[in-house]
Amino acid sequence: MKKIILMIAAAVTLNACDTQELKDLNVNPQAVQELNTNFFFTSALLGNASGGSRGDNRYIDWRTNIGVFGHAIQQIASVNVGGNSSGDKYSDNAEANTAPWEFTYTDVLQNLTEVIRQTGEGGYEEGRRKNMREAARIVRAYSFMRLTDYYGNIPYTEAMKGISDGIFYPKYSTQQEVYTDLLKEVSEATKAMSTSNPDEGFSDSDLYFGGDVAKWKKFGNTLLLRMAMRISNVDPAATATYAAQAISGGLMTSNDDIAMIGMDLGPSEWTNQNGISRAFAQGDGGQPSPLSATLVDFLKANNDPRLMILSGGVGGVDMDPANQKGLPNGLDGGTLETFLGKTGANVLEEFSIINPKLLDDDESYVFMNYSEAEFLLAEAAQRGIGGATDAEGHFRKGVQAAVQQYALYDPSLAVSDAEASAYAASIPYNGLESIGEQMWVSKFFNWWDAWADWRRTGYPQLTPVSYPGNVTGGTIPRKLKIPNSELAINPDQFQAGGTLPNDYTTRVWWDGGN
Repeated sequence: MKKIILMIAAAVTLNACDTQELKDLNVNPQAVQELNTNFFFTSALLGNASGGSRGDNRYIDWRTNIGVFGHAIQQIASVNVGGNSSGDKYSDNAEANTAPWEFTYTDVLQNLTEVIRQTGEGGYEEGRRKNMREAARIVRAYSFMRLTDYYGNIPYTEAMKGISDGIFYPKYSTQQEVYTDLLKEVSEATKAMSTSNPDEGFSDSDLYFGGDVAKWKKFGNTLLLRMAMRISNVDPAATATYAAQAISGGLMTSNDDIAMIGMDLGPSEWTNQNGISRAFAQGDGGQPSPLSATLVDFLKANNDPRLMILSGGVGGVDMDPANQKGLPNGLDGGTLETFLGKTGANVLEEFSIINPKLLDDDESYVFMNYSEAEFLLAEAAQRGIGGATDAEGHFRKGVQAAVQQYALYDPSLAVSDAEASAYAASIPYNGLESIGEQMWVSKFFNWWDAWADWRRTGYPQLTPVSYPGNVTGGTIPRKLKIPNSELAINPDQFQAGGTLPNDYTTRVWWDGGN
């Protein structure tokens, strides 16, 4: 018996040694076992501007930001029917629905999840890169906010858990649940960022602010205020709480605080260049766009100095402000001829086009402007939210900042303090309507968010087009449709928790503007 026990003990010991040796042998000494989280963080920031490792940096902007939102909220226009201008005449475009979903979930959020996982409990960088971790939480919330604003209810609490928890068919969270957690995340992360935390590569990997913690905290608080005001029509209590916190925490205070990424001409045009610019680049498969008559008429009626900042002239030639002419949304080739009273017209010659000085391939990609902070403060003060005061004062600061925010594109677009201040002082102030209209103008290029603002506030008061065969019954789209790929892969969870019906006219939870 003693001999058997000794043999068993020896076998167990030998087996333990063999198991460890087998584990060691199973590790490829030439393979990377751990990746620097700096890489994931930088990739996520770039991905929100370019589509990331998925490739074409024009894909989301061209199909969705430009194609749907820029046209739907009537800042640009097209005579094309369908395709990458589906928002002009309210047609269906499966790629426009798919692009934000696939690029954000499979690229941006994957990278941000990895940063948060590896710097959290049990991660290989647990306790390190604290500011990067909190910045990743803020950008993650920004990204999820975009998704839920597009689609309504989305996979959230169970999203991004395929590797960690084996959840491959995530349930849908309601938009209210999503916003409740996003507000908490941004609040906590913004407070947790500190100059006393070691840099640990944060400055080098941070494409927004180069590791400037003070600017990150301003961005976080301004994003928190945006989120709080976004739900103000449906959850006034949460709005009051988080708006007050954001305001007391410190918002953006000048155009030096603009959240943006400086793009570059190389080494890869598909990832490092500005996707909006490339979508409008005629020699690169894109097409210049006429400005909408709605926008041009508004700017002309107000003697707005941004008219000849946003406009590159009629046909790119006529630079007389009095002659600027926008293309009405909803026209096609045939109705254009009727509108102009002549045949053979070329829209790029007949109407004001986007100023090419805004469209260099290496233009910075802007995520949030300082002017928004002032407009949100103006709205909060006008509505008695969060302790904000002096609505008209903040409104005029917002207008001045918005007029001057284009200098980053080209020095020739700079507007002096005196001119911008005088213009801001000249505009009649009519409360929420004025705030909504000026916020709309200020978000040229950030059309996805201008669309969200319009849905929430109802300003400006846009007249829908009624093009034959449109899929919305002649109303401006209120949401995107869940992509067909998601409906095929995760149908049960979508039917159980998605925003229904899955139509462009269905309103999301916070949408009660008009």
